[in-house]
Amino acid sequence: MPDKTKGQIEAKISAWITSFEKEQLGRGPTEVRTFIVQDIILIRIKGVLTPAEKNLAQETDGSRLVKQVRERLIESSRAMIEESIEKIIDSKIISLHSDISTITGERFIVLTLKNDLEGSLRQKR
Repeated sequence: MPDKTKGQIEAKISAWITSFEKEQLGRGPTEVRTFIVQDIILIRIKGVLTPAEKNLAQETDGSRLVKQVRERLIESSRAMIEESIEKIIDSKIISLHSDISTITGERFIVLTLKNDLEGSLRQKR
Protein backbone atom coordinates (compact mmCIF):
# COMPACT_ATOMS: atom_id res chain seq x y z
CA MET A 1 0.00 0.00 0.00
CA PRO A 2 1.42 3.39 -0.94
CA ASP A 3 2.07 5.81 1.91
CA LYS A 4 -0.90 7.99 1.02
CA THR A 5 -3.89 9.04 3.05
CA LYS A 6 -7.43 7.93 2.34
CA GLY A 7 -8.23 11.42 1.06
CA GLN A 8 -5.24 11.47 -1.27
CA ILE A 9 -6.19 8.09 -2.76
CA GLU A 10 -9.82 9.19 -3.17
CA ALA A 11 -8.64 12.38 -4.93
CA LYS A 12 -6.32 10.42 -7.22
CA ILE A 13 -9.14 8.05 -8.25
CA SER A 14 -11.43 11.04 -8.90
CA ALA A 15 -8.76 12.68 -11.07
CA TRP A 16 -8.24 9.47 -13.03
CA ILE A 17 -12.00 9.06 -13.62
CA THR A 18 -12.18 12.68 -14.85
CA SER A 19 -9.35 12.00 -17.30
CA PHE A 20 -10.99 8.76 -18.43
CA GLU A 21 -14.29 10.54 -19.15
CA LYS A 22 -12.49 13.31 -21.08
CA GLU A 23 -10.49 10.78 -23.10
CA GLN A 24 -13.45 8.55 -23.91
CA LEU A 25 -16.12 11.20 -24.49
CA GLY A 26 -14.24 14.37 -25.31
CA ARG A 27 -15.49 16.15 -22.21
CA GLY A 28 -15.23 15.64 -18.51
CA PRO A 29 -17.84 15.54 -15.77
CA THR A 30 -18.71 18.57 -13.70
CA GLU A 31 -17.80 16.79 -10.45
CA VAL A 32 -16.31 13.48 -9.31
CA ARG A 33 -16.26 12.32 -5.69
CA THR A 34 -14.73 9.06 -4.50
CA PHE A 35 -15.47 7.40 -1.18
CA ILE A 36 -13.53 4.48 0.30
CA VAL A 37 -15.69 2.50 2.73
CA GLN A 38 -14.10 -0.69 4.06
CA ASP A 39 -13.71 -2.97 1.01
CA ILE A 40 -15.85 -0.80 -1.29
CA ILE A 41 -15.00 2.20 -3.45
CA LEU A 42 -17.97 4.37 -4.43
CA ILE A 43 -17.45 6.88 -7.22
CA ARG A 44 -20.13 9.53 -7.84
CA ILE A 45 -19.78 11.32 -11.16
CA LYS A 46 -21.97 14.34 -11.90
CA GLY A 47 -22.63 16.08 -15.20
CA VAL A 48 -21.62 13.25 -17.52
CA LEU A 49 -24.36 13.46 -20.12
CA THR A 50 -23.62 15.31 -23.34
CA PRO A 51 -26.25 17.72 -24.71
CA ALA A 52 -27.07 15.14 -27.40
CA GLU A 53 -27.61 12.43 -24.75
CA LYS A 54 -29.87 14.75 -22.75
CA ASN A 55 -31.99 15.38 -25.84
CA LEU A 56 -32.08 11.70 -26.78
CA ALA A 57 -33.14 10.75 -23.25
CA GLN A 58 -36.32 12.81 -23.74
CA GLU A 59 -37.47 10.62 -26.65
CA THR A 60 -39.30 7.30 -26.47
CA ASP A 61 -36.72 4.61 -25.61
CA GLY A 62 -34.04 7.33 -25.63
CA SER A 63 -33.21 6.88 -21.97
CA ARG A 64 -32.70 3.15 -22.51
CA LEU A 65 -30.41 3.82 -25.48
CA VAL A 66 -28.26 6.29 -23.52
CA LYS A 67 -27.96 3.81 -20.65
CA GLN A 68 -26.99 1.02 -23.06
CA VAL A 69 -24.27 3.08 -24.72
CA ARG A 70 -22.84 4.21 -21.39
CA GLU A 71 -22.97 0.66 -20.01
CA ARG A 72 -21.17 -0.59 -23.12
CA LEU A 73 -18.47 2.07 -22.68
CA ILE A 74 -17.79 0.87 -19.14
CA GLU A 75 -17.84 -2.80 -20.13
CA SER A 76 -15.50 -2.31 -23.09
CA SER A 77 -13.09 -0.34 -20.87
CA ARG A 78 -13.52 -2.49 -17.76
CA ALA A 79 -10.03 -4.06 -17.84
CA MET A 80 -8.36 -0.65 -18.23
CA ILE A 81 -10.49 0.89 -15.46
CA GLU A 82 -9.76 -1.94 -13.03
CA GLU A 83 -6.04 -2.05 -13.86
CA SER A 84 -5.64 1.72 -13.47
CA ILE A 85 -7.51 1.90 -10.16
CA GLU A 86 -5.71 -1.21 -8.83
CA LYS A 87 -2.41 0.63 -9.41
CA ILE A 88 -3.69 3.62 -7.42
CA ILE A 89 -4.98 1.56 -4.49
CA ASP A 90 -2.46 -1.30 -4.61
CA SER A 91 -5.28 -3.79 -4.06
CA LYS A 92 -7.25 -6.25 -6.18
CA ILE A 93 -10.72 -5.33 -7.49
CA ILE A 94 -13.22 -8.18 -7.34
CA SER A 95 -16.16 -6.57 -9.12
CA LEU A 96 -17.30 -3.37 -10.81
CA HIS A 97 -20.90 -2.15 -10.98
CA SER A 98 -22.15 0.97 -12.72
CA ASP A 99 -25.37 2.82 -13.44
CA ILE A 100 -26.26 6.20 -14.89
CA SER A 101 -29.33 8.36 -14.42
CA THR A 102 -30.62 10.08 -17.54
CA ILE A 103 -32.71 12.30 -15.26
CA THR A 104 -29.97 13.72 -13.03
CA GLY A 105 -27.02 13.10 -15.36
CA GLU A 106 -24.98 11.37 -12.71
CA ARG A 107 -23.25 8.00 -12.77
CA PHE A 108 -22.24 5.76 -9.90
CA ILE A 109 -19.44 3.24 -10.09
CA VAL A 110 -19.10 0.76 -7.23
CA LEU A 111 -15.97 -1.35 -6.90
CA THR A 112 -15.65 -4.20 -4.43
CA LEU A 113 -12.14 -5.07 -3.31
CA LYS A 114 -10.38 -8.18 -2.12
CA ASN A 115 -9.19 -6.39 1.05
CA ASP A 116 -10.53 -3.81 3.50
CA LEU A 117 -8.72 -0.80 2.03
CA GLU A 118 -10.12 1.65 4.58
CA GLY A 119 -8.99 -0.56 7.47
CA SER A 120 -5.48 -0.95 6.08
CA LEU A 121 -5.19 2.82 5.56
CA ARG A 122 -6.35 3.42 9.14
CA GLN A 123 -3.68 1.01 10.47
CA LYS A 124 -0.92 2.91 8.65
CA ARG A 125 -1.68 6.14 10.51
